[in-house]
Order: sequence, then structure tokens, then C-alpha cells
Amino acid sequence: MSDERTGNNRVYIRGEIVSKFSYSHEVYGKRFYMADICICRNSGYRDVVPFIASDKLMDAGHDYCGQMASIYGQFHSYNSRGRGWRRLKLFLFAHEIDFSGREPAENRVDNEIILEGVLCKEPVYRKTPLGREITDILLAVNRPYGKTDYIPCIAWGWNAKLASRLGVGTAINIRGRIQSREYVKLLSDEETEIRVAYEVSASILSLREGTGKMTVKTQNCMETF
Repeated sequence: MSDERTGNNRVYIRGEIVSKFSYSHEVYGKRFYMADICICRNSGYRDVVPFIASDKLMDAGHDYCGQMASIYGQFHSYNSRGRGWRRLKLFLFAHEIDFSGREPAENRVDNEIILEGVLCKEPVYRKTPLGREITDILLAVNRPYGKTDYIPCIAWGWNAKLASRLGVGTAINIRGRIQSREYVKLLSDEETEIRVAYEVSASILSLREGTGKMTVKTQNCMETF
């Protein structure tokens, strides 16, 4: 897939399909289906990422569970709303899928994302219980036709220090991986729920040359929560 097609939001993932395809939605007569793909880190931890693909890329009636696949696409977000709550949902939108099981090109990592966007929220700097520095950032990445994806990212160590000093409107580039993690959501004094969060762990973070700060619609950004 050419860089022109993916622009400022590029993802490559290679892993195991771990769920059957289920119907998601239909746009202009094209049907889209959702499934999960699992990518193993070097540490052995398994990231499970939801993705959406059109019926032009696969056979929705076929069971691909256990099959290896390579997916090229983009990381998208949308608002899930209920009575009195809003939640940011993230997923991989597939442009190409290869089910052949072929090994990737040499030096190709199994989980890579490249983003060009703008900070739309003040960074939050903190330290883990083990003393590691970490900064949470929310990146606004433009799509065509006036749409924007809001993507949570985390930066570690030196990148965390750099990110903590940046202000809303700063244009940055990020290269890293998509990761998943479970957390416990407190619903009431007696009720909790296990949820899964998705974010980009940045291995490389840099300022966009010649851009400085840019104007962003922070109100739209905040409405994603």
C-alpha cells in the first residue's frame, strides 16, 4: 500500500486472527465486518486489537480463527454514546489484508504505527510505581472530508520528558506500536467492570519541522469522552 493512500496515519500489523468476523455496518452498498487480531510482543504479552474490513477484502462467512494475517490500514476512533456517558472507541481500519501466511520483509516489525498529528489536550506527566517516567497525550489526526481521529498515546523516558513540555496545538510525529491493556472501571460502590483500553506506545516522538503550534478544535476533542 502506497504512502499516498495512508497519508498521516499508517499501520502495519501481523498476527493471528482470534475471533470470527461479525457484521459492523454498511456504507454505499459496501458491507463491513469486525474481528480481532492478536500480536505477540517480545516479552510474550499479547495485544488483541479490533479491526474492521470490507467484504471486498475477505469472505465474511469463512472462519479465519487461528490463521495468520498481515493488515495494512489506519487507526481510527469514534464516539460511543449512551445515557449520560460517552466513550472513545478505537479500531484498526483495514485497507489491505494478506491471509497467505507469508513472512514479512526482512526487518519488518509485526506491529508498527506512524502518526502525524496535533496535541489536542494538555499532556499528563507521571511516574509508575517502579519510578518509570510516562506522559499521556491525546493526538488529533486529520482524515479527509473534515473528520478527525483522536488517538491516546503514551511516551516513556526521554520521550515522556519531551512530551510533558509540549502545549496544545503542537504538531508532532509518532512512531510506535498499538497496544491493548485491561483495567478495572468502578461503576458504583459495589460494582466494577473489566474493560480494555487501546493506545499507541511511542518509541519515537519528534516535533514536525517548521510547524510549531497549530490551531486545533479542542472542543471537538473533549467531546470524544
